Formats: sequence, structure tokens, C-alpha cells
Amino acid sequence: MRRLSTAALVLAASLGACQQRSTVSWTPIARPAPDDATPAGIAYLCEGRREVAVVYAKNRASVTLDNKTWRTEYQSTGDGFRYVDANVEWSGRDDLAVLRQNGNAKPLAFNCRPNRRTT
Repeated sequence: MRRLSTAALVLAASLGACQQRSTVSWTPIARPAPDDATPAGIAYLCEGRREVAVVYAKNRASVTLDNKTWRTEYQSTGDGFRYVDANVEWSGRDDLAVLRQNGNAKPLAFNCRPNRRTT
């Protein structure tokens, strides 16, 4: 019977520690269609609080990280998106993206999520 009482106390303590979290409102920021001619800028917040700024327009994206900008071109993919140039690839799916240097498995920025519009 003593074991049952101890188990009941542990259960009650763990339930008492549960708190209801407040709901955070999040509005997704949609990437424009690749062939949209109107420039659209989106700032992405990545792992380690790094920011990647991207301006999309007419099958191109200007991708900026740490004051370095690459002019990339859209490459059709089966799922998600992919913009490349001779040095980097900006790719992802839905609201998750990664910036990789070509020929290097280690990403320059990863777990990037749209944070705010810039233009």
C-alpha cells in the first residue's frame, strides 16, 4: 500500500508541474512564385540566430549572409525550391531552408525560417 501512495504523490507532483502555455500567433510568409517579376524580400532567421536576407524576382534570388551576396537562379525541383549559382545553393521546402556552399556538405546557414518581409 505504501508503494501506491508514493506513486500517487509522484503522479500528483508531475501533474502539478504542468502549466498551460500561451498560444503564439504565427502568420506564414509565403515565398513568391519563381516567375513573379515583382521583387519580394524575406529575412530568414537561421540556427545560431544568423540571418539570411533573400530578394526573389523573376526566376532569381539575391541571397545575402554576413554582408556577402550571391545572385542565384531558380532550378526546377520536384518538391520545394532551389536557387543556385557557381558557389552556393539556397534550397528548401515549405518554411524551412538551407544555404550551402557547392561541394561542401557543411551548410553556411541551416534551419532557416522566414522571419519578416523586407521589401
